Amino acid sequence: MDVLTPEQRRHNMSRIRGKDTKLELMLRRGLHAAGLRFRLHSRDLPGRPDLVFPRHRAVVLVHGCFWHGHDCPMCKMPATRPEFWAAKLDGNRTRDWRTAEALRAAGWRLLTVWECSLKGPARLPLDMALRRCADFIRGEEGQAELTGDWAGRVRAAKQT
Repeated sequence: MDVLTPEQRRHNMSRIRGKDTKLELMLRRGLHAAGLRFRLHSRDLPGRPDLVFPRHRAVVLVHGCFWHGHDCPMCKMPATRPEFWAAKLDGNRTRDWRTAEALRAAGWRLLTVWECSLKGPARLPLDMALRRCADFIRGEEGQAELTGDWAGRVRAAKQT
């Protein structure tokens, strides 16, 4: 049972942003400061990627772990309406896969930055995350992901 009324839930859900999120703004500021110039949400590319680097033929997608169904501890299935949410997240994953295929087919290199890499207990230091992004953008690699350091978090917990 949902603890919020339908009006409260609708209000909360309407506040979830699709672009210009805090994570996206952090990346944009850092990459711009590193001298990388980009376009935002280019309508002529599949999926309207968050950041497009035409000079480097690279795009960056900033994915929320929950909304894009990342396999990390930050993605927890809601207890209410699990069938709906499973179908919703599965559809999002399928759409992400199709978008990635279309971008690669069009000759773009693709970096996916997951929320857990910039936020939460396993986040990477911001300077390290920005360096990895910049290295990918300037490099030759075709596709990569930036995720939180969950393995390091597990190692640290075992040592204590």
